[in-house]
Amino acid sequence: MCMGFGCNAAGIIGCRIIDSPRERLIAMITNNFVPCNGRFPTMIAIITMFFVGGATGIFSSVLSAAILSCVIILGIVMTLVISKLLSATILKGVPSSFTLELPPYRRPQIGKVIVRSIFDRTLFVLGRAIVVAAPAGLVIWLLANITVGGGTLLAHCSGFLDPFARLMGLDGVILLAFILGFPANEIVVPIIIMAYMAEGSLLEISDLSVLRELLVANGWTWITAVSTMLFSLMHWPCSTTCLTIRKETQSMKWTAVSWLVPTVTGFVVCFLFTSIARALT
Repeated sequence: MCMGFGCNAAGIIGCRIIDSPRERLIAMITNNFVPCNGRFPTMIAIITMFFVGGATGIFSSVLSAAILSCVIILGIVMTLVISKLLSATILKGVPSSFTLELPPYRRPQIGKVIVRSIFDRTLFVLGRAIVVAAPAGLVIWLLANITVGGGTLLAHCSGFLDPFARLMGLDGVILLAFILGFPANEIVVPIIIMAYMAEGSLLEISDLSVLRELLVANGWTWITAVSTMLFSLMHWPCSTTCLTIRKETQSMKWTAVSWLVPTVTGFVVCFLFTSIARALT
């Protein structure tokens, strides 16, 4: 779980230390509920724009940290809840004990550590990211630049998704951005900006006040902001994580389950939150 805060793919690889195959699968399936570095910028930006408000100085930082901590705690709670449900349903079994044994101390071999870290971990993860990211970048560019019937394919797709997304407190653009952001969570916000501004390439707005005005002008409310954070916390794993799960489990079935569980959870949580929030406001 802790390794997942840096990268969920690295967290999946870290599950190798779990001896029980059943518990290893549970850890892999629920690893995505821990926000990775790709999702933190989105959450922090939304918190700063919609919930910190006019707070300044140290109070602003403390308030942002407190809200972000609550989001992280929610992810941890969901990890425990889903793990319990999986243990009681499709992955029943007798819990195993965990004993931590310290290995014999040996002088570290700096060269071997560096080589294994670069080739066995860093290049492995980057290679799998490139395999999906390059074709996905082409797809995004084509959707944003091909015009059909007076609108881009990106606009048509977001319009098609809009009614369903509204039930979750989102809109079609946000949901489509998460779908197109499957290769990397970092590009979700640039895709949203690109779609709202009807531009043909990914954009980034560094001024959060300008970005907030753009989002509000396109119908964002506090419900939209919270729903986007919840869905960012609980939605399908990225392409690199899925490829890593496939390699670690050698099973398309468990890769599909690892994709489906957080996705369904994200849809249900966002729908319940939006329904309750709209009923109370």
